[in-house]
Amino acid sequence: MDIMLKDADIGRYTLRYLDVGQGTPVVLIHGLAGDHSAWLAQVEALRANYRVIAFDNRGAGASTQVDEPVSTADLADDTLRLMDCLGVERAHVVGRSMGGAVAQHVALKAPERVLSLALCASFARLDPLGRRVLSNMREALEWRMSWADHARHSVQNFVSAGFFNRYPERVAKIEQLIGGETRLPACYIRQNAACQSHDTLPDLPAITQPALVMAGDSDPICSLAATAMLSEGLPNVRTEIFSQASHFFLMEQPEKFMALLGGWLDGQGGERRTNQ
Repeated sequence: MDIMLKDADIGRYTLRYLDVGQGTPVVLIHGLAGDHSAWLAQVEALRANYRVIAFDNRGAGASTQVDEPVSTADLADDTLRLMDCLGVERAHVVGRSMGGAVAQHVALKAPERVLSLALCASFARLDPLGRRVLSNMREALEWRMSWADHARHSVQNFVSAGFFNRYPERVAKIEQLIGGETRLPACYIRQNAACQSHDTLPDLPAITQPALVMAGDSDPICSLAATAMLSEGLPNVRTEIFSQASHFFLMEQPEKFMALLGGWLDGQGGERRTNQ
């Protein structure tokens, strides 16, 4: 994929981003692990019909990395400032995991700027299992201070047992991807804490934009319990569960994921279901 990355100055921070295609803007927000490259398959699939923007969050990839407290609301402010820099008035916002938590704050802070939400393996509030898994992954990094060791201890949390057992070469590539991080461990630790403290559950009724919630039924980080809290709190939501898939269902079942996301965006909300 021939894409030129650029830098945007948003106050104290610089964000590395890509901006390709034409049409209605789609802003992609990555999760706790990785950077904008987590979205490259989706960028390639969507760029023919949409203006697609993906970026490295503060504290990830080639964006500014500072060891300081940060919240998902802070990262939402960064997202809105980037949209300002790029002249994006309104956009569909797609977030995975922590990125979905950030997207919720974007919708709460500036509802007029969000056309729709797609929340992938995300949460309004982590359940006890999700908190334990995130704490364990943080501790593995703190104890070892090695991204490779962190990946070795964490990769089984991201894919289902069936996928892990059936596709060892694909699991190895995911482990290499996680283990190849170049970010400051302190930034991961700070954002891990941001996920732990994220709680938009009381505010979800104010998010009236159409929302697509997608989750894997075997995800220990954003479990079906966390997914239910998110779906039941949103007033205008469609929920899709990926059977026999985990946190990285986007990689486990990519064709199904792209069909759902593409159909959702093409329909500007598609077939909507309103919670009763």
